[in-house]
Amino acid sequence: MNYIDTHCHLDGEEFNTDREAVMQRAREAGVGKIFLPAIDLPSSQRILSLCLQHPGFLYPMVGLHPEEVRADWREQLAAIKELIISLTTHLSPLTNRILAIGEVGLDFYWSREFEQEQLDAFEEQVCWAVEFQLPLMIHCRKAQNELVAILKRYKDDLPGGVFHCFTGNDVEARQLLEFPRFVLGIGGVLTFKKSHLPEVLPACVPLDRIVLETDAPYMAPVPLRGQRNESAFLVHVIRKLAEAYHVSEDEICRQTNANVARVFG
Repeated sequence: MNYIDTHCHLDGEEFNTDREAVMQRAREAGVGKIFLPAIDLPSSQRILSLCLQHPGFLYPMVGLHPEEVRADWREQLAAIKELIISLTTHLSPLTNRILAIGEVGLDFYWSREFEQEQLDAFEEQVCWAVEFQLPLMIHCRKAQNELVAILKRYKDDLPGGVFHCFTGNDVEARQLLEFPRFVLGIGGVLTFKKSHLPEVLPACVPLDRIVLETDAPYMAPVPLRGQRNESAFLVHVIRKLAEAYHVSEDEICRQTNANVARVFG
């Protein structure tokens, strides 16, 4: 099998001691590519540097995560946008290889202290997706109605993207699938004992609307739950998806790879 991890925070300090070994285990497990989302300007820069060291295996996204939106969000976004412009207008090994704007979105789970700032920062980055015709890697927690309201304003012009870490119900899934160029990111939560995803997904989400992800180092799948997650653990997600959809693991890999190609180019 060969498959793609569309969301892995491999630049995080959790991997500082064994990052190369983590990548080697991923390759041995069948991972052909790993996509790295940023959360702010420093992580955007780290990710670009890391991807330069591993071309053809690691691929970068840049953006401002909603939990990182603070009073200085305008300055952060201005610097991140300059980074995008510099890599799409000048000769560089990464020219035209920024995969997406991300990880961006809305998160009102912990606090609404910066609610308006999150809304404004997300909408600005949605506008970048339209301007640069780059897909979005979207994080959403306790804010789907607000997020959908913003996306609807740009629905016809957006190139597509991923609703990362989907864990919702059938109503929420159908609402997100109304954006035809977007797919749902499915990871370790699928395997959790109390997860309803094994029933929800086959009932209302076609296989051509799903991509694989880990969100490593977070949310390791069963039977490794509680450990640091890594891309090699995706085999457990693939196995559970195959069971839920009553298809082979090879078919899950084939279809999700095709979905990645369609969304990310």
